[in-house]
Amino acid sequence: MTEFRDVRDEHRFEQGFADPTGETRRVFADYAVRDGTRVILHVEADPALRGGGAAGRFMQALASHARQEGLKLQPRCSYAVMWHRRHPEYDDVLAD
Repeated sequence: MTEFRDVRDEHRFEQGFADPTGETRRVFADYAVRDGTRVILHVEADPALRGGGAAGRFMQALASHARQEGLKLQPRCSYAVMWHRRHPEYDDVLAD
């Protein structure tokens, strides 16, 4: 697994995870910035990572990053919305 990062110039959060063969593949979330809030528009995992839990671990890293940096998130992507519903322990990072 590689370090979670915010690629601000591309409005994208991303993190690398090892696929079953050991190759590093990405999970990313595209976002827009509205009044300081990061609106999560799209979350995508490389096909080689799907079904292995990488997207969920990425979302946890994203929520932890938001908490650490004092960011607010507004999920719009259906995956991000459902992940947050299943993880109310991160409700503090959600925008009102």
